[in-house]
Amino acid sequence: MSFIQNIKYELQKHSKLTILLIVNITIFFIINISSGIFNSDFITLNMALPLNLNEFVYKFWTLFTYMFSHKDLGHVFYNMLLLYFSAHTFLNFLSEKKLVYVYIMSGLTGGIILLILSAIFPQAFAYSILFGASAAVIGIVTSLAMYIPNLPVSLFGIIEMKYKYYALLIFAVSTIIDFNINTGGKISHFGGAFFGLFFGYMLKNGKDISEISFVNRPKKTTLKVVHNNKHSKAHETSADNQKTIDALLDKISKNGYESLSKSEKELLFKLSQKK
Repeated sequence: MSFIQNIKYELQKHSKLTILLIVNITIFFIINISSGIFNSDFITLNMALPLNLNEFVYKFWTLFTYMFSHKDLGHVFYNMLLLYFSAHTFLNFLSEKKLVYVYIMSGLTGGIILLILSAIFPQAFAYSILFGASAAVIGIVTSLAMYIPNLPVSLFGIIEMKYKYYALLIFAVSTIIDFNINTGGKISHFGGAFFGLFFGYMLKNGKDISEISFVNRPKKTTLKVVHNNKHSKAHETSADNQKTIDALLDKISKNGYESLSKSEKELLFKLSQKK
C-alpha cells in the first residue's frame, strides 16, 4: 500500500487520529480563505493564542484552539506528517483515548509555559501570537521515547535507530536548530516535550494519568459482599498482564515490531487498552 493510499485509508476511518488530521487541515483552509479571499485576519486572531495576559483574558479559548491552527502550508504539512507517523506508532501500543489526551495536554502545557514567560518578559513577546500543533505533536513523540525508548525505527527506510534517538533528532531539528527563528513557538515545544516525557514515565511505572478523575463519583448504596481473594486475583492478573507487555516490548526492542506474530500484536494492543 502506497503512502497516498495509506492517507486515503486513514481519512476513510472514523478514528481519533482521522479527526485530529481533519480538524487541523480544515482550520488551515478556513484561516487561509478568510485572510486570502476576504482579506480578514479575524479568524486567525481568534484562533491563535495571544502572548499577552490582558488580551488572553478575553480570548481564553485560544489556549485550546491554537494547537489546531496553522497559516503556512509548510507548517501544517510538517506537523500533520509527523502526527500521522507518530500516532500510528503510538496506536500500536496505546489507545486512541490516550493519543488525544497526550495531544491536548502537551499543547496546553506548551501554551501555558509560553503565557507565563510572556507575563515575566512582556517586552520579549509584545504583539506576538502562537499557533500550530508542534507542541502537541512533539508531546506524542516524546511520550513514546519514554515508554518504548528502544523500539527500532527506520529513518527514510535507510537508517535504523532506537526510538529515543529518533525523538531526540526530531526535537533537535524542529526546536534547537535556528532557535532564534520563531523562538516563542519553539519554547512551547519544550512544554509539549516535557508533558510527553512525564506521561510516558508515569505510564511505564504503572500510573495512567489520563484516567485520573477530579470528580467525586457518588457512592453506590447497594451493599456487596467482597471476598479478599477477588482483590488478590485481580492484582495477580494485573501483574501478569504487565509481565506479558514487558516481554512483548522487549521482543520488539530486539527484533522490531514486525517480529511479533499476528496474535502477539493483537494481545499487545488488547493489554495496552487496559492500562
